[in-house]
Amino acid sequence: MRSEQALEFVEKLVFSHTGEHLDKAARLILHDLWENDRLTYQGIADNRGYTEAYLKEVGAKLWQLLSELVGEKVSKSNFSRVIESAWKNGEDLTITGNNGKNQELDINFVGRDRQITDLHNLVTQGTKIIFIQGKGGVGKTTLARRYFKTHKYDFLDLWMAKESQNIVSVESVVEEWLRGDFNEEPGREFGINLDRLRRKLRNGNGKKIGVLIDNLESALDKNGRIIDPHRAYIELLRVLADPTLNSVTLITSREPIYESGIDISFYPLKGLDESAWRQFFQSRSINCNYDAVGQMWQAFGGNAKAMQIISSVIIKDFESNADTYWRENRNDLLIERELEDLVTSQFNRLQQLDIAAYQLLCRLGCYRYQDITHVSIQGLSCLLWDVPEQQHKRVIKSLVDRYLVESRKGKYWLHPVIREESINRLKQIGEWQIANSKAAEFWNASVTRITEPQDALTALEAYHHYMEIEEFEQAANVIVCSRNNKWDQNISLGVLFNRFGLLETLISIITPLVNKLSSAYYLSTLYNMLGRAYHQLGDISSAIKSHQRASEIAEINSILQEKISGDFNLGLCYIDLWEVEKARNVFQAVKNLVKADQHYYQYVVYSLCCLAYLYSELGIREEALTMLKEAEAGISSPELTSWGIGTTLLFRSLAYKNLGYIDTSFEICQPAIDHCEKKQFTFLKARAISCLASLYRERGEFAIAIENHQHAITIMHKVSDKCNLAKAFYQLGLTYQRMGNIDKSKESFNQAIILFNEMPAPKQVEKVQSAMKHFPQ
Repeated sequence: MRSEQALEFVEKLVFSHTGEHLDKAARLILHDLWENDRLTYQGIADNRGYTEAYLKEVGAKLWQLLSELVGEKVSKSNFSRVIESAWKNGEDLTITGNNGKNQELDINFVGRDRQITDLHNLVTQGTKIIFIQGKGGVGKTTLARRYFKTHKYDFLDLWMAKESQNIVSVESVVEEWLRGDFNEEPGREFGINLDRLRRKLRNGNGKKIGVLIDNLESALDKNGRIIDPHRAYIELLRVLADPTLNSVTLITSREPIYESGIDISFYPLKGLDESAWRQFFQSRSINCNYDAVGQMWQAFGGNAKAMQIISSVIIKDFESNADTYWRENRNDLLIERELEDLVTSQFNRLQQLDIAAYQLLCRLGCYRYQDITHVSIQGLSCLLWDVPEQQHKRVIKSLVDRYLVESRKGKYWLHPVIREESINRLKQIGEWQIANSKAAEFWNASVTRITEPQDALTALEAYHHYMEIEEFEQAANVIVCSRNNKWDQNISLGVLFNRFGLLETLISIITPLVNKLSSAYYLSTLYNMLGRAYHQLGDISSAIKSHQRASEIAEINSILQEKISGDFNLGLCYIDLWEVEKARNVFQAVKNLVKADQHYYQYVVYSLCCLAYLYSELGIREEALTMLKEAEAGISSPELTSWGIGTTLLFRSLAYKNLGYIDTSFEICQPAIDHCEKKQFTFLKARAISCLASLYRERGEFAIAIENHQHAITIMHKVSDKCNLAKAFYQLGLTYQRMGNIDKSKESFNQAIILFNEMPAPKQVEKVQSAMKHFPQ
């Protein structure tokens, strides 16, 4: 018994007795434990993004519920045996419903038990007409027919033609019902025939009668009213809404109806849930892994017709292997002609009925719905540039009412299948360029202040739109442009990405852009951002190349700011490689360069602090103290940035520690930590905490030293700061060495060596190996 079979069996068992479905966490517990019964709750939590405590609580309730249902004690250790035993005994073929009667499982009708119950509750409350609305292929007609069958209705069937010109007159429909279904000869007048129908439906000859009006949308105009040639259908609906009738009418439609004076209950029908897709695929013996079905279900919005079409193709062309099908077709959701027709028919009808809504639907294809999964109503309005503003809400409502645009609490988005068709049509109508441009302007205007990573990702959406239309300079400007934020004024989006630790994202957006730009300013700035990102991730070789490239471009084009920035950051790279001479030469060159323009005096202060640290490490005390004195004369300069303040505090503290001024180093180190915490310089804060740990070591306070070492290492692990993580392990090794804990010291030194080799930083490795020589023999 496969995990998917077990999961669906338990799902049916629970629903049949409780009327409720398993929640997502319970399903994940069942699936993962079935696949590996040795898993702990903590293991599942780590893999699935939950807390251990929460999963334990969910598991306890689940085992108790299953114990009650199968009449046997169920626990985490025995549930697979109990469930498989129940399954083998045939309990998967017949289940007991809420009404106590046995119901045979119908593999062609899955996942709609709750909807059948909902419809019955409406009927029980006295509802006479239920309007089932949903997307094409969602299963409206199947649900309606199943309801009538389940509750043993005799029903009259009216299928509306797809084209409005082919719709049968309501007079003919009523006549046919009277003659064919009630064996009564109709009269000459429509009003008389309606009265006769009313009497038949009221009496019913002891039978419950259902009326199914299928696909009503073809008889509706863009405002949801019955079209003029067929207004007489309203009279039929008034008869069917009569509360004295012994009948129920189910109407299915992709579009809503807005006819006053008719008592109609609306029932929106969404796609099937994920468990229904899994149950259906298993019933057809289709092989698939857990993720593939979930991804297909999500991409097609649970659409029942899509489920049937795809499963047939998988069986016929892919030897019942869903994984292979999805791997080959996941990037072409409309590859199956039936699916394409299902979607294009909705677009085509909208194009005929409401051109403004149609154009908006096409234009919405320009949004990505990836990092930011939705847009606000303003994001829709900005694409209605050719529609008067007072009509915007009406156009948007037209799409929402037809379920062509998903919406919830003021958030709007397209399902992937609809978006794919929207993109195709947007390009066909020649509006790809302008739609993306308008969308980029919307994102630029929508983020006025950046306080968290999600804000930064939202602002970045403009970049993606400009890249789509090859407006590369504009894309670069999105990254380089200054943003209002919670720390400082005039910080670019790229620097904020760095501060938030979104380094991989920053690299991924800059790398494809730099080869497309001609602006020397953008190129030098972006290469420096790229270098800082690589540096923090421990890829110092790439960092050096990026800063060198930034410096070259800036020098050729006389962009002093980026020339200085590139050179200074190059020096920081050499420090981490422990290329002391190269680092010292770079910082000295930066000092000399800045003399030409005092606007960049802050880099003199930064360089002096770095030089003081280098001299202190080499034991050149007088030079180190001279540099510190010069630097401290300028630390109050308003030119220093918040990052620069944190950097100077850190290197001054490290220098004083190396020179033996432990108290002075303490006085500087704690403010460094506080500053970096306030400004959210996570990388710098971790380095400062590591420095604090080494200060406690120098005081002989080993317990608190170890605590701070571990704290720093934990932070560095989280932010993937390989360079400083290696140095933190080195410092931890020195502390254990001072304590006389040789094993722990060697373990920490070896961790440092492994990381330094990965960078690679051979001189740092030599430094660690030199320290290891001081172990007692």
